[in-house]
Amino acid sequence: MTEDEEALREVERRVLWLATSIVHAANARRPNDSGVKVGGHQASSASMVSIMTALWFDALTPADRVSVKPHASPVLHAISFLLGRLDASYLPRLRELGGLQPYPSRTKDPDVPDYSTGSVGIGATAPVWGALAQRYVSAHFDVAAGGRQISLVGDAELDEGAIWECVNDPMVQRLGEVLWVVDLNRQSLDRIVPDIQVAKWAGLFRAAGWQVLEVKYGRLLQSLFARDGGERLRDRIDEMGNEEFQWLLRSPAAELRTRLDVGAVLAGLSDDDIAAALRDLGGHDLVELRRTFREVDNDRPTVVFAYTIKGRGLPVEGHPANHSALLNEEQYAALAQALGQDGDDPWQAFDADSPAGRLCRDTAARLERPALPEAKPPDIPLELGRTYRGVHSTQATLGRVLTDLARDAPDVAARIVTVSPDVASSTNTGGWINKVGVWSPQDRHDWFAEDGDRLVRWRETSTGQHIELGIAEVNLVGLLGELGAIWSRVGQPLLPIGTVYDPFVARALEPWVFGTYAGGQSILVGTPSGVTLAPEGGAHQSITTPSIGLETPGTTCYEPAFAVETEWCLLDALSRLGRHDGESAYLRLTTRPIDQSLAALPDDAAGRAQRRKDVLAGAYRLRTAEPEPAVTIAVVGALVPEAVAAADELARLGVAADVVVVTSYDRLWRALQSRRGLLTGSTYGIDESVFERVFRASPLVTVLDGHPHTLAFLGTVNATAVSCLGVSMFGQGGGLQDVYRLHGLDTASIVGAALDLVDESLPE
Repeated sequence: MTEDEEALREVERRVLWLATSIVHAANARRPNDSGVKVGGHQASSASMVSIMTALWFDALTPADRVSVKPHASPVLHAISFLLGRLDASYLPRLRELGGLQPYPSRTKDPDVPDYSTGSVGIGATAPVWGALAQRYVSAHFDVAAGGRQISLVGDAELDEGAIWECVNDPMVQRLGEVLWVVDLNRQSLDRIVPDIQVAKWAGLFRAAGWQVLEVKYGRLLQSLFARDGGERLRDRIDEMGNEEFQWLLRSPAAELRTRLDVGAVLAGLSDDDIAAALRDLGGHDLVELRRTFREVDNDRPTVVFAYTIKGRGLPVEGHPANHSALLNEEQYAALAQALGQDGDDPWQAFDADSPAGRLCRDTAARLERPALPEAKPPDIPLELGRTYRGVHSTQATLGRVLTDLARDAPDVAARIVTVSPDVASSTNTGGWINKVGVWSPQDRHDWFAEDGDRLVRWRETSTGQHIELGIAEVNLVGLLGELGAIWSRVGQPLLPIGTVYDPFVARALEPWVFGTYAGGQSILVGTPSGVTLAPEGGAHQSITTPSIGLETPGTTCYEPAFAVETEWCLLDALSRLGRHDGESAYLRLTTRPIDQSLAALPDDAAGRAQRRKDVLAGAYRLRTAEPEPAVTIAVVGALVPEAVAAADELARLGVAADVVVVTSYDRLWRALQSRRGLLTGSTYGIDESVFERVFRASPLVTVLDGHPHTLAFLGTVNATAVSCLGVSMFGQGGGLQDVYRLHGLDTASIVGAALDLVDESLPE
């Protein structure tokens, strides 16, 4: 063994020790008054030690980015410590408030990882979308092409649908910088992965155009295979199921010779030698790992299946229930002795002049990244000056605003990138696409360029600004999150906007939330929304999406009613992207055309400015009853015409009604929390005075095309009775007014609810 290999082995052993100690300190050495297990994953970390040692201390370059499987976060922190990127004081603070996070977090860990992980399958796919984001920004701005985008994936993660949606997207086949390393330890949380799955997985990757490599056996086993009769041993191991292999790992060494039953090939080996050979898998052989990483083809994405043992080197090695198992003090002391470490003082770095110390120092210098240049996002105009007359839908307005920006604010438009899962034309972004083109890593010939009947000209070039993926919303928001985080990686902010049918926002919710948590700032447009998409029927109604907008941290939700409000809300959302204090946005839009004269937009500049302020604060009063309202109708989005008609009908009945248009139930809720001293999220856009300006004390009817509970909190603003109208059952296709009547959203239902409240408020 060369000095270089011995130094690498010494680092490998120290990483195992530190990773195990990080979890041990959190659970056994730190006071725990709650009695609840702190947790951590010593076995899942141990299976990754060799892979991560070979990557960081040999294979990585400064341009490479790595997503580490969530349960191996202690290994990442151990490596950060050895490279001088993490102070030793953090090592005993795993899962402590203000300490190391349970899983790698770009926004919360002191040794900032390249990717946040933690939601199984989502962190694995993130580097694919990171590769696309890097390619996009490099094609449009003065940014160097990135390095490899690497995912360290647990084999049980390959059960996740998000994995295969990502692998199969046609765009992914061109990304040669993508490398996945699968920790094939054959175990999940509760069980051994049944049967032998790797051949099936490898076939799926190959069919999707990936290079498939295996690092299966270490050099000791390979030397045994080279003996006379060695093929029998290879076949025996290759053909045994995962369960039997794990059973053999836990079998007494004295019984392995008999249980393997492979003849003379094991002659001359002691029982302990046979046990060691069985454990000699390629994912724990640093030389084999280094060799395999050098075989990666950079012309297509690559997956490496690295065979490992869960808990390798620990007393819980290979046990089917070791996922969350923790070493006790006796086991920890035995591990310290085996590795030559001090259990009472575990946080030791290498002597700087030792071979391992020099390797750490040289690796830290080699992986040092240059200071990040930082370009500020462009100034976003407050409004574009367009006059909206006639009838418009908020969905159609989205496309108009984008094309207006390309004309009137080209510096802003240059940083906008739109993303869609094959619904660009049906979400009204066709005009924008015609203006800026479709982005592709390589220019593609347009065979229909001369076809004048196409509404959308599909010009695919490396300078386009619209990215179209296949029909997979999870992929859409995965890419959206990485486009929204690229400013923090390369210093060039983008303004990403994704469009998706609103009923399918819930399908994409987990990666959308996780992308936001990881610092990805973007705009998600759900359109068309609600049961207003009546012809599509109950399968396509989005009942709960207003709650999603209201409840998602780091996101402002808007649901404008009129075209000018859509413009204001979109521009406000764009102004919050690509910044250290920024946030994401969710716009819920509709296909229903509304007469824009109903907006009664003030003619004077001061009145218009106040209307814009109120729209962005969350609500404005559209109709004012004189002298006081007997009832207030608070309405959202597409249902404004019904609310106005209901107010007119109530007036004919002698009941005075205010009409309040709610444009952001999210900001109203946060303003209410702020008024009560309970706000813990962002204060941007919060205006507590909106309640005094807009809401007068009277019984309240709330109306929206979504679940009725969304606006129920408005009854607490002035401590008034409230009746909430909305959608709380699966509907069916039909004419718009028929559907509104079915769900109690029509004018008559609003009038009836208002009269009931007025009657209840009268003295007996």
